[in-house]
Amino acid sequence: MQINRRLFGLGLASLGLTACSRSMPSGASTPNGLPADLRPVPNPAYDAWVASFRERAVAQGITRPTLDVAFRGAGYLPGVVTRDRNQTEFSRSLEDYLAIAASDERVQKGRAALARHRGTLTALEDRYGVDARIITAIWGLESFYGERRGEVPVISATSTLAFDGRRGQFFEQQLIAALRIVQNGDIPAAQLTGSWAGAMGHTQFIPTSYQQFAVDYTGDGRRDIWSDDPSDALASAAAYLQRNGWQRGLGWGGESPNGSLQPQAGGPRFATTANFRVIKRYNNSDAYAIGVGHLSDRIGGAGPLRTPFPPDANGLTKTDRISLQQRLTARGFDTQGADGVIGSNTETAIRAYQSSRGLPVTGTPSQALLQSLR
Repeated sequence: MQINRRLFGLGLASLGLTACSRSMPSGASTPNGLPADLRPVPNPAYDAWVASFRERAVAQGITRPTLDVAFRGAGYLPGVVTRDRNQTEFSRSLEDYLAIAASDERVQKGRAALARHRGTLTALEDRYGVDARIITAIWGLESFYGERRGEVPVISATSTLAFDGRRGQFFEQQLIAALRIVQNGDIPAAQLTGSWAGAMGHTQFIPTSYQQFAVDYTGDGRRDIWSDDPSDALASAAAYLQRNGWQRGLGWGGESPNGSLQPQAGGPRFATTANFRVIKRYNNSDAYAIGVGHLSDRIGGAGPLRTPFPPDANGLTKTDRISLQQRLTARGFDTQGADGVIGSNTETAIRAYQSSRGLPVTGTPSQALLQSLR
């Protein structure tokens, strides 16, 4: 059965949507760039689970030498379980989502990526019928154009989540698929890395999606979505959309005052097409599909959305929130950037400012707080 990628439940982190105002992963950094909680720790119960799993894997055609190589150095990653339990932080309004998904930086980098790889992207559009800008936008959302492909060992990540059991059957399927990738010689086990939940490469394919849709576009005998050359990964994303019903020459939709889709009350409305629903096969979220479509339009030269979003629950517009972040930083309470998205860094800065002024420490933005910073 085909597994929709949204069932992976990775939230914004898997999309490369790291806003400057959001928190970084917990745990001290290690020399290889991973937080300490994403490095293996002893866990006898996990070891016992792996021992029993190995027999199930052999029964499904995974060879013992493959298992030996794949699990060499693998282990239980406590940070994977923590992140799997703590995905509510990724619930954002459409305005906040688009502020990250179609930020000025992401748009600029997308235009540069499209120009740099125009030959490949145009050829993929010809072959699969998928607009080159849509392919580029998915690349931008999934891995920030290859800059954030993930460094977590996939065997460790998927086996940890399979052992943990909350979605045990699903992640055992992903683990078996990852082992087949190693066994087929697409990539050595030591180089099989991805997100904390095992989404891989430039376009963040889960292992089962890789098995079904990955393409050897370069013709070197390997479907390599991990390398610095993004060709195979971009072709794989195009093939995924084409095989899920993408209609050549049809747009995704766009902002329309008469559109039936309004994800945020008082905000823009959107009219969508069948290709919008195909984008949702990649990630079953209206916000994600709008993000891909809007980013693709911006990459192609279009401007921002015309309809403003209403003030948030605290009575602040995006302009107000950016001003708040800028003023806090100017006072020495660094919000780590000013994008108008209120995340943990901004909340920490607010609390520090409130404490310094003898105010109730809430970490909550407000018009009164903004006025106090004038």
